[in-house]
Amino acid sequence: MRRLCGAVLLIVATVLLAQLNIPIKVTLTMMVAGDQNMVDFFQYEIAPEFEKLYPNVKVKVVGTGPGDAGSQQIIQQLQLEKDSGKDKWAIDLVVIHEAGTIWGIERGLIRPYTDFLTTRRLVTMKTAEVALGVNVDGYVMPMFHSQTAIAYNPRFVKDPPKSYAELVEWVKKNPKKFGYNGIKGGMSGVSFVFGWVYWKSKNPDVLMNGPFDEKYMEDWPQIYAELKEFNKYVTLTAGNAGTLDALNRGEIWMGPVWVDMFYTWIREGRMDPNIRLILPEPGMPGQPMYFAIPTKAANADYALKLIEFVTSPAVHAKYIVDKFNWYPAIGVEYVTPHLGKEVFERLYRDIKEADLLKFGKRMPIADYRTRMLEAYERWVEK
Repeated sequence: MRRLCGAVLLIVATVLLAQLNIPIKVTLTMMVAGDQNMVDFFQYEIAPEFEKLYPNVKVKVVGTGPGDAGSQQIIQQLQLEKDSGKDKWAIDLVVIHEAGTIWGIERGLIRPYTDFLTTRRLVTMKTAEVALGVNVDGYVMPMFHSQTAIAYNPRFVKDPPKSYAELVEWVKKNPKKFGYNGIKGGMSGVSFVFGWVYWKSKNPDVLMNGPFDEKYMEDWPQIYAELKEFNKYVTLTAGNAGTLDALNRGEIWMGPVWVDMFYTWIREGRMDPNIRLILPEPGMPGQPMYFAIPTKAANADYALKLIEFVTSPAVHAKYIVDKFNWYPAIGVEYVTPHLGKEVFERLYRDIKEADLLKFGKRMPIADYRTRMLEAYERWVEK
């Protein structure tokens, strides 16, 4: 046994020494869609730790903004790299939404890689295989799972609406005290709109799971007409962060937020800790964020190492779950040994695991998703 342990230690030491002695300097360039907290996560938390492990590597983080617009910017940059005809592209790693992943696969901008990723074995959710109804297996590793919910200020809202139906009545009695960002500036508003359509639709399961057929959209004109009427009583905010800011200042009393951003703002002292969350019936969608590697990334080997690092159980527990309040991308059983009981109590303070299972919904499949956003622009914004 001693001889075996000695051999293992020797191998580990040799690998580390070999890494320290690698003379080639590498700049690992990654583009990140999402709010500023996503950029901060990589720039100030992950990059320094990763650079300690690999002293020859410098991580460069470029943020592209929240929502599909952020992912679209990444796809546009990858397309420019592809069109240039270069053998090696300047972007090594991207963090994108589900829609961005599909665009990347369709255009040949990202490559399959997870066969070489050890931590892929730890994923227990189907989002590593299917995004918006499209097969993405092999092309992505989830970074985390996030959920939207309704935040409310109990100082003003003693008995919060527990469903979309109750919310409609509430906004009429409390005009302009519910706020959301429509479909611009972040996905919290988009998620609220999708949840509205699920609530009103005769076929919500079809919208989430397929198949696509325009006959399932026949009731949409009325659904969006009612949403336009609802909007007369609400405040339109400037985005994900705008909704949180308006809540904190008391300009609005309720609004849809990302659970992780909400708890992070509380932890940072930017949000009144008395504000609470509720997930209304029949539910609201959440989504994963994905790691993907561009087709001709110049430093794909180190991109793989960084993904492996972030999704390893100890690091995942420390940063993804504890510090940034995201739901884990790998099985809960793998991060639990690295977390205290108080972390789970905080994360599930208002929205219990049972609530997530019952009311946490998928985003609609790609074809319905596109048409839902177009319908909002056509029938609600105009």
